[in-house]
Amino acid sequence: MKSIYLASPFFDDDQIDRVKRVEQALADNKTVGDVFSPRKSQFPELTFGSPEWQSTAYKHDLDHLNDADIVVAVSDFTEDSVDSGTAFEIGYAVAKGKTVVLVHEKTGLVNLMLAQGAKTYVEHAGELTALNFDQLPEQRYVGEVQ
Repeated sequence: MKSIYLASPFFDDDQIDRVKRVEQALADNKTVGDVFSPRKSQFPELTFGSPEWQSTAYKHDLDHLNDADIVVAVSDFTEDSVDSGTAFEIGYAVAKGKTVVLVHEKTGLVNLMLAQGAKTYVEHAGELTALNFDQLPEQRYVGEVQ
């Protein structure tokens, strides 16, 4: 069973709904072990945005990125812009040689770097339930890129 780092924006209701569906799909997958979702790790005892919160959240997330076998990343565009935190997490994972699964439910073009960085591309969160994370298929994005 693989450990997963879930990279995703969660700034509005639509994004929170999407990441929750991804979390559930991963929980329902028998080849997935631990799943770390930064959405669930916000350090409420610290003042959001404070230097202490920033340092703690950054180190905590990087520790989990380093420990993960696979990064599942939600590509969620707002006005054709990729969430910079999610893009960072994908780039970090690729630089570390980790496998990336890209989930892109919304319409629109996929960023070239995200498309090429992902080994497996899916268009619906529910598809994650059936993926064999022990032997992920090479299922690349083949559409237009931005």
